[in-house]
Amino acid sequence: MRELETRELRYYLAVAEELHFGRAAERLGIAQPPLSRAIRQLERRLGVRLFDRNRRGVALTEPGEVLRREAAAALDAVTAAARRTRRAGDSRRPLVLATKAGASHELLRALLDAHADAAGTASVQVLLCEVGEQARLLRTGDADVALMHRPFDDLAGFDTEDLLTEGQVAILPAAHPLASHDQLTRAEVENVPDLPIARWPRLDGTYPDGPGPEVRTQSQLAQLVALGRTLLVIPASSRAWQWPEHVAVPVADAPPVTTVLASAPGNRTRDVAALVRTAAGLGVTDRGATAAP
Repeated sequence: MRELETRELRYYLAVAEELHFGRAAERLGIAQPPLSRAIRQLERRLGVRLFDRNRRGVALTEPGEVLRREAAAALDAVTAAARRTRRAGDSRRPLVLATKAGASHELLRALLDAHADAAGTASVQVLLCEVGEQARLLRTGDADVALMHRPFDDLAGFDTEDLLTEGQVAILPAAHPLASHDQLTRAEVENVPDLPIARWPRLDGTYPDGPGPEVRTQSQLAQLVALGRTLLVIPASSRAWQWPEHVAVPVADAPPVTTVLASAPGNRTRDVAALVRTAAGLGVTDRGATAAP
């Protein structure tokens, strides 16, 4: 069977995401008939039906859903390969390190300081992002490395170096009765009627069910906590963005969280390898610690 082409994958993804041949053709800047022919040819070559078509519209079949995921990953890999190749040819370029804004602040500062002190290392550009964005930035080649958190972030397929293992804290409105406690349990923070836990979008953009407010950015979340509308549970060292209206209370039985330095497999350029060595030299700390050195 002839190998899949990137053009075919782009065509397929447009239809899979729009679930409408007309809108997909407009998005691609082509006429609808050649797009429909290309999808039919793809189905014949693969020997499966990718879409259910009826008068009500278009829906993905089970094989179609598989190809949607695989095609997105394949196109990201092609894009990342081009970006990394161009960057590798520029000796003046900095390393790009992605991290959630406000997360692991002391650890990040220790890593950057230690790397800057090492002779002959590349400069590091810090790319601040929102929750869950680091994996996409690594896969598309927009970032060389990223600070991520196990078990919360998507680490599938990445090389990782463990840096810091720590406990978690609940960030509460300062005026709330729970804010005066020395510590809390998961049951206590998960069952506060007037402070439902905020909901983050899944990878597909949808939100889990629940009474908590839907949030997309940490600034939204910080203000909602200050207004007494929600709470959150985060790694202890991620509270650098804590407002004066917030209080952090340890959650005694919350699972430990490990901060890792992640990179795409096969992307161990000399500069990336040097940063990973620096990270390894910081060592992993015990649960409850808030800094790596």
